[in-house]
Amino acid sequence: MSATFDQLPELAAETIRQALAAGATDAECTISEGDEFSVNVRMGEVDTLKEAGSRGAGLRVLIGKRMGASYTSDLTPDGIGQMVRSAIDLAGLTTEDPHAGLPDADALGSLKGDLQLYYAETASIPTEEKIDAARRAEAAALALDKRITNSEGGSFDSNVGGRVFANSRGFLGAYRSSYCSITAVPIATLDGAMERDYWFSLARRRSELEDAESVGRKAAERSLRRLGAIKVETQKVPVVFEPRMARSLLGNIFEAVDGRSIYRDASFLAGKLGEKIAVDNFTLIDDGTIPGLFGTSPFDDEGVPTRRTPVIENGVLKNYLLNSYTARKLGMKTTGNASRGITGNAGIGHGNFYLEAGTRSPEEIIRGVKNGFYVTELIGSGVNTVTGDYSRGAVGIWIRDGELAFPVSEVTIAGTLQEMLTGIAEIGNDLEFRGSVSAPTIKIGEMTVAGR
Repeated sequence: MSATFDQLPELAAETIRQALAAGATDAECTISEGDEFSVNVRMGEVDTLKEAGSRGAGLRVLIGKRMGASYTSDLTPDGIGQMVRSAIDLAGLTTEDPHAGLPDADALGSLKGDLQLYYAETASIPTEEKIDAARRAEAAALALDKRITNSEGGSFDSNVGGRVFANSRGFLGAYRSSYCSITAVPIATLDGAMERDYWFSLARRRSELEDAESVGRKAAERSLRRLGAIKVETQKVPVVFEPRMARSLLGNIFEAVDGRSIYRDASFLAGKLGEKIAVDNFTLIDDGTIPGLFGTSPFDDEGVPTRRTPVIENGVLKNYLLNSYTARKLGMKTTGNASRGITGNAGIGHGNFYLEAGTRSPEEIIRGVKNGFYVTELIGSGVNTVTGDYSRGAVGIWIRDGELAFPVSEVTIAGTLQEMLTGIAEIGNDLEFRGSVSAPTIKIGEMTVAGR
């Protein structure tokens, strides 16, 4: 009989004991489990349906400054024993790394109280209800306008999981999490040309999701407004990023403040701590402590408590995001941003990575633009966070005399991340947490829009 989640912390602790007995000088064990569900309904019929469960353990051992790691999906005594032996054997084959090691014992800990990450109701949603929600989202999109002629589907996804972490410095912690989502992806047609867009709702529990019909209608509206898109002439104009696209800009900044990029000198922000790199009202926060949000957890993947870290504050670069390894490489302290799967060395992850909201509504921001570009989709990955060079394909709506005038496609927006950060003219008041990276509307004073 397999262990329940409540029994997994003791299994992790026992794995650490076995690793130390086998010759490890330090060890970390991660156990993760999850049950996921996904259904996609296309044109009213179930297209795909997936239910899957997984459970696995990973072990990382240190013998002095030599590291070895292994993992297993077999959580029986034999499976754990084999994982321990494999990690120990691998550590004997590796070279020493002077920066290898666990966090100091006084850096370890876990946030207290209910972080509102897990709701049993998410695990108990009937399959038929999930299928029905997906079907209703798609049906609402198809019913909105006769130009919505096809669909890539309506979908409902859910995930219920748990994570356990233990190490040889005395840390043992566990937490569970849940989420569910509804998505619709309708296709609009005009004169033989087709356009698609999507909308979604994401929540920790079913009762907090937007209703399926509103998700479908919003997705349809987004697809419809792309019909009849043209390519504009190349020009330099203000560019307004809708929140969904502003999040991608934050993703670029996250790559640039990742401690691994910093110690490798592979970031345009390396060596810039304490310098003014953005406009005064630009404050970017990483916060893994906010109850109920999607980047929240009681501890990181090294057993260090998550925290609130100002990354850029009033335009000044305040912190890089670090785990214990990158902190040692840089002569600094971990910021509680270790992230990993179930095995191997920890990388860098973020908590709730968000730009603080401004004071003006997106409508007010758009009204203040005489001639500019409102970006609703970015294409490609032409961003170099080493140099800061930025060039991406874009789709959106042209702004004429303060109004959204006509759809635009097949253009490229270009500049540098440095210029974009110092050229931000407005930040909207429409911050919503629809994932672990969140941003309001952002207006950049001038960028090159390359078209025909």
